[in-house]
Amino acid sequence: MFNKDNLRQKAKKIRNKLDMKCISSRIVSNIRNLEVYKNSKHVMLFYPLENEVDLLELLNDDKQFYLPRVKGENLEVCPYKLGDKLLKSNFKVLEPINEAVDKNMLDLVFVPALCVDNKCNRLGYGKGFYDRFLDNFEGVSIIPISQSLIFSDICANRHDVCCSGVVTD
Repeated sequence: MFNKDNLRQKAKKIRNKLDMKCISSRIVSNIRNLEVYKNSKHVMLFYPLENEVDLLELLNDDKQFYLPRVKGENLEVCPYKLGDKLLKSNFKVLEPINEAVDKNMLDLVFVPALCVDNKCNRLGYGKGFYDRFLDNFEGVSIIPISQSLIFSDICANRHDVCCSGVVTD
Protein backbone atom coordinates (compact mmCIF):
# COMPACT_ATOMS: atom_id res chain seq x y z
CA MET A 1 0.00 0.00 0.00
CA PHE A 2 1.35 3.39 -0.99
CA ASN A 3 1.13 6.39 1.31
CA LYS A 4 0.12 9.74 -0.17
CA ASP A 5 3.69 11.03 -0.57
CA ASN A 6 4.69 7.87 -2.43
CA LEU A 7 1.59 8.13 -4.63
CA ARG A 8 2.42 11.75 -5.44
CA GLN A 9 5.94 10.77 -6.53
CA LYS A 10 4.63 7.83 -8.56
CA ALA A 11 2.00 10.03 -10.27
CA LYS A 12 4.56 12.74 -11.10
CA LYS A 13 6.90 10.16 -12.67
CA ILE A 14 4.09 8.75 -14.79
CA ARG A 15 2.81 12.20 -15.78
CA ASN A 16 6.27 13.42 -16.79
CA LYS A 17 6.47 10.60 -19.35
CA LEU A 18 3.12 11.43 -20.94
CA ASP A 19 2.44 13.59 -24.00
CA MET A 20 0.30 16.07 -22.08
CA LYS A 21 -0.31 18.28 -25.11
CA CYS A 22 -2.00 15.40 -26.93
CA ILE A 23 -3.79 14.19 -23.79
CA SER A 24 -5.01 17.72 -23.01
CA SER A 25 -6.40 18.09 -26.53
CA ARG A 26 -8.36 14.82 -26.21
CA ILE A 27 -9.65 15.76 -22.77
CA VAL A 28 -10.79 19.20 -24.01
CA SER A 29 -12.64 17.49 -26.85
CA ASN A 30 -14.30 15.10 -24.39
CA ILE A 31 -15.25 17.99 -22.10
CA ARG A 32 -16.97 19.79 -24.97
CA ASN A 33 -19.14 16.69 -25.44
CA LEU A 34 -20.25 16.52 -21.79
CA GLU A 35 -23.86 17.59 -21.19
CA VAL A 36 -22.89 19.20 -17.88
CA TYR A 37 -20.35 21.38 -19.72
CA LYS A 38 -22.76 22.23 -22.56
CA ASN A 39 -25.37 23.31 -19.99
CA SER A 40 -22.98 25.27 -17.75
CA LYS A 41 -22.67 29.05 -18.00
CA HIS A 42 -20.14 29.69 -15.21
CA VAL A 43 -17.08 27.42 -15.34
CA MET A 44 -13.90 27.47 -13.27
CA LEU A 45 -10.73 26.19 -14.88
CA PHE A 46 -7.22 26.06 -13.41
CA TYR A 47 -3.99 27.38 -14.84
CA PRO A 48 -1.84 24.32 -15.65
CA LEU A 49 1.22 23.70 -13.52
CA GLU A 50 4.01 21.11 -13.76
CA ASN A 51 2.74 19.19 -16.81
CA GLU A 52 -0.92 19.22 -15.70
CA VAL A 53 -3.79 18.87 -18.14
CA ASP A 54 -4.17 22.17 -20.01
CA LEU A 55 -7.80 23.24 -20.40
CA LEU A 56 -7.11 26.82 -21.48
CA GLU A 57 -8.35 26.09 -25.01
CA LEU A 58 -11.84 26.08 -23.46
CA LEU A 59 -11.50 29.85 -22.91
CA ASN A 60 -12.52 30.24 -26.56
CA ASP A 61 -15.97 28.79 -25.80
CA ASP A 62 -19.03 30.95 -25.17
CA LYS A 63 -19.09 30.77 -21.37
CA GLN A 64 -18.07 32.90 -18.40
CA PHE A 65 -14.80 31.48 -17.10
CA TYR A 66 -13.07 31.80 -13.76
CA LEU A 67 -9.68 30.91 -12.33
CA PRO A 68 -8.79 30.28 -8.70
CA ARG A 69 -6.59 32.53 -6.59
CA VAL A 70 -5.01 31.58 -3.28
CA LYS A 71 -5.89 33.83 -0.36
CA GLY A 72 -4.45 32.61 2.92
CA GLU A 73 -5.50 28.97 3.31
CA ASN A 74 -8.36 29.19 0.80
CA LEU A 75 -9.13 29.57 -2.89
CA GLU A 76 -11.04 32.53 -4.24
CA VAL A 77 -12.92 32.50 -7.54
CA CYS A 78 -12.06 35.27 -9.99
CA PRO A 79 -13.57 35.98 -13.40
CA TYR A 80 -11.10 35.49 -16.24
CA LYS A 81 -11.11 35.95 -19.99
CA LEU A 82 -8.30 35.72 -22.51
CA GLY A 83 -6.03 38.72 -22.22
CA ASP A 84 -6.77 39.51 -18.57
CA LYS A 85 -3.68 40.11 -16.46
CA LEU A 86 -2.31 37.22 -14.41
CA LEU A 87 0.28 37.36 -11.63
CA LYS A 88 2.55 34.53 -10.47
CA SER A 89 1.68 33.38 -6.95
CA ASN A 90 3.97 32.09 -4.21
CA PHE A 91 3.12 28.61 -5.53
CA LYS A 92 4.35 29.64 -9.02
CA VAL A 93 0.82 29.47 -10.43
CA LEU A 94 -0.55 32.25 -12.61
CA GLU A 95 -3.57 33.80 -10.90
CA PRO A 96 -6.10 36.47 -11.93
CA ILE A 97 -6.14 39.89 -10.32
CA ASN A 98 -9.86 40.50 -10.86
CA GLU A 99 -12.22 40.85 -7.91
CA ALA A 100 -13.36 37.57 -6.35
CA VAL A 101 -16.95 36.30 -6.59
CA ASP A 102 -19.00 33.73 -4.64
CA LYS A 103 -17.97 30.17 -5.51
CA ASN A 104 -21.57 28.99 -5.52
CA MET A 105 -22.36 31.03 -8.61
CA LEU A 106 -20.29 28.43 -10.49
CA ASP A 107 -22.07 25.63 -12.32
CA LEU A 108 -18.95 23.58 -12.95
CA VAL A 109 -15.43 23.42 -11.53
CA PHE A 110 -12.53 21.55 -13.09
CA VAL A 111 -10.22 20.34 -10.34
CA PRO A 112 -6.54 19.51 -10.90
CA ALA A 113 -5.09 16.30 -9.50
CA LEU A 114 -1.90 14.28 -9.57
CA CYS A 115 -3.96 11.10 -9.59
CA VAL A 116 -7.48 9.89 -8.87
CA ASP A 117 -9.16 6.65 -7.90
CA ASN A 118 -12.25 5.02 -9.40
CA LYS A 119 -14.42 6.60 -6.65
CA CYS A 120 -13.48 10.15 -7.77
CA ASN A 121 -11.18 10.73 -4.82
CA ARG A 122 -8.29 12.91 -5.91
CA LEU A 123 -4.76 13.35 -4.74
CA GLY A 124 -3.42 16.86 -5.14
CA TYR A 125 -0.25 18.50 -3.96
CA GLY A 126 -1.09 18.16 -0.27
CA LYS A 127 -2.05 21.70 0.74
CA GLY A 128 -5.82 21.04 0.92
CA PHE A 129 -6.87 24.12 -1.07
CA TYR A 130 -9.35 22.26 -3.27
CA ASP A 131 -10.69 20.13 -0.40
CA ARG A 132 -11.54 23.32 1.50
CA PHE A 133 -12.92 24.92 -1.67
CA LEU A 134 -15.15 21.96 -2.54
CA ASP A 135 -16.48 21.63 1.00
CA ASN A 136 -20.04 23.05 0.78
CA PHE A 137 -19.66 23.74 -2.97
CA GLU A 138 -23.07 23.31 -4.60
CA GLY A 139 -22.04 22.79 -8.23
CA VAL A 140 -20.44 19.96 -10.18
CA SER A 141 -16.73 19.21 -9.78
CA ILE A 142 -14.87 17.22 -12.43
CA ILE A 143 -11.26 16.04 -12.51
CA PRO A 144 -9.64 16.17 -15.96
CA ILE A 145 -6.87 13.57 -15.95
CA SER A 146 -5.03 11.04 -18.07
CA GLN A 147 -6.33 7.47 -17.90
CA SER A 148 -2.77 6.51 -16.87
CA LEU A 149 -3.25 8.36 -13.57
CA ILE A 150 -6.36 6.55 -12.38
CA PHE A 151 -5.36 4.21 -9.54
CA SER A 152 -7.43 1.66 -7.65
CA ASP A 153 -7.08 3.44 -4.28
CA ILE A 154 -5.45 6.68 -3.19
CA CYS A 155 -5.86 6.40 0.60
CA ALA A 156 -8.50 9.13 0.95
CA ASN A 157 -8.94 10.64 4.43
CA ARG A 158 -12.14 12.00 5.94
CA HIS A 159 -11.11 15.60 5.14
CA ASP A 160 -10.58 14.72 1.46
CA VAL A 161 -13.55 15.85 -0.63
CA CYS A 162 -14.73 13.55 -3.40
CA CYS A 163 -15.45 15.08 -6.82
CA SER A 164 -18.56 14.54 -8.95
CA GLY A 165 -16.74 12.84 -11.81
CA VAL A 166 -13.69 12.39 -14.00
CA VAL A 167 -13.06 13.18 -17.66
CA THR A 168 -10.13 11.48 -19.32
CA ASP A 169 -8.43 10.91 -22.63
